[in-house]
Amino acid sequence: MSQFESLTKYIPMLHEDPIGEWEIDQENDGTAERPIQMPFVHYSETVRHFIEDVYTFAEQHQELELTRYREILKENGIEGGTNDMENVDISNLNAQCVLALIMGVVRAERFCEGAVFNFFKSGRMLKCLERLDC
Repeated sequence: MSQFESLTKYIPMLHEDPIGEWEIDQENDGTAERPIQMPFVHYSETVRHFIEDVYTFAEQHQELELTRYREILKENGIEGGTNDMENVDISNLNAQCVLALIMGVVRAERFCEGAVFNFFKSGRMLKCLERLDC
């Protein structure tokens, strides 16, 4: 069993999963009584569990220092922006860097709604998981 099994187990699930969908407030008109809610992504159960498992994995594998994900990415020539993370060639990245990339995307969601959604929809998350699985 691979040390990444808790994450790579999602590979077959993600082929069928809808990932999530954008929720856009069309019921409110923006008045003080009915303020418009900012758009957000309602993630599938699979994606929500995956995100929890990313944090659990990082906690259980302190030796990988995934709390330093920004520095790890930078050391590998990847800047922290979501565009850089989206366009990186993962084929030559080591496991720690791939995991740092996944953590970077998960953390980016806190500041950029839909970062995780875009990474899944583009197929990049699946490619990262497949890289860990080889």
